[in-house]
Amino acid sequence: RASAQARDYFHGLSEAELPKYLLVSDFARFRLYDLDAGDEYIEFPLLDLHKQVRRFGFIAGYQARAFKEQDPVNIEAAERMGRLHDALKASGYSGHALEVLLVRLLFCLFADDTGIFPRLAFYELIARRSASDGSDVGAWLAQLFQTLDTAPAQRQKALDAQLVELPYVNGKLFAEPLPLAAFDASMRQLLLDACALDWSRISPAIFGSLFQSVMDAKARRNLGAHYTSESNILKLIQPLFLDELKAELERIGHHDGKLKSFHVKLSNLRLLDPACGCGNFLVLAYRELRLLEIEVLGRLYARQASVLTRVAEHVAVDVDQFYGIEIEEFPAQIAQVALWLMDHQMNLRVAEQFGEYFARLPLTKSPTIVHGNALRIDWNSVVPREQLSYILGNPPFLGHHYQNEAQKLDQARVMHEIPAHGVLDFVANWYVKAAAYLSAQSLPSPAGRGARGEGTALAAASMQGE
Repeated sequence: RASAQARDYFHGLSEAELPKYLLVSDFARFRLYDLDAGDEYIEFPLLDLHKQVRRFGFIAGYQARAFKEQDPVNIEAAERMGRLHDALKASGYSGHALEVLLVRLLFCLFADDTGIFPRLAFYELIARRSASDGSDVGAWLAQLFQTLDTAPAQRQKALDAQLVELPYVNGKLFAEPLPLAAFDASMRQLLLDACALDWSRISPAIFGSLFQSVMDAKARRNLGAHYTSESNILKLIQPLFLDELKAELERIGHHDGKLKSFHVKLSNLRLLDPACGCGNFLVLAYRELRLLEIEVLGRLYARQASVLTRVAEHVAVDVDQFYGIEIEEFPAQIAQVALWLMDHQMNLRVAEQFGEYFARLPLTKSPTIVHGNALRIDWNSVVPREQLSYILGNPPFLGHHYQNEAQKLDQARVMHEIPAHGVLDFVANWYVKAAAYLSAQSLPSPAGRGARGEGTALAAASMQGE
């Protein structure tokens, strides 16, 4: 009865305003419902409340989420962003400006549900302050972006109160001035529809590729069918470096000195994906390194009970350890933002474990994602070989019959010393470039001819003594 009575209060709330949890009690027992999981609930007596306190982490903004392969929320989010993309493009807002706008909206939607912004601040700004006909949405967005790019001390004194409470993001994400986007009522509703989803459930690793797919109407019909799954990415990074690191941590046990040295080692690793796309390989590799770091911190500070004070000072693994090269601008932008989003999710995981919330704002460190042609760029200009630990990724497979003239020219440039290179798959270029990069050779070696495996991803050996 109490549950039904509580649900009666939902009437009149918009989708975005609906609660995600419901708690009822008879003063002897608690029953906590996760409304995203239907009618599933956990019940426990009042005497056990202290044992169940982590279940209430959402009150402080902590979200312990288990991301699933093909989670419908990822696909639904991409589809809603796709509809907004189509409407903006049809109105004449297109090209670089549209791509940047969508990436910024992605950040704001995620920030609204994960504690970067005050809860639902972005939704409230659009739903409560903008005109229902959408005529001033573009102006509100422009002012929002300018605010997020301005330190509090430099903000105007007469700034709207709802904007004043927003954090300074920095990171150059909101620095570029954009043409004002002209919204109408239907486009405003599409943005509100996107706000209505719970973006804390979105996986940055999966969503990036899905998000890129919304730009292609044909690809959208098979949304989710052509991205590299988390499980397949893990099949690459586990044998490349993760298994070895986990085994080393297991051997270390709880030896404080060795744990501290291992922690330093994690913070000094450098990873490059020379065909990074939306960054899914880098994002998952970053997540796994952060999870290892959390395990290290847990062992080092276990005797400090559940609270590690000034926790931000102890987190050393950061996004600036990751490098990528991507030929298309839009996925390159997504890759950078996806790494920031994963960083925040891992910061929430740290906060949940150690009892002290922190967010890395303003953004002072960034991944290095270079927008350019990896077959023409000197990879040492992205990250010097002697600083790099691993190369990973999944370059494009393209048989020689399907290559365009520009791709054939790139292949000839990379493999000019390799006989009969014209019959090789396009992906072989990355292996040859990687071999030359790893061996510090300026020209490719004929040994690169054997570096091709259909259906396998690029995974160069560790450069730590191998």
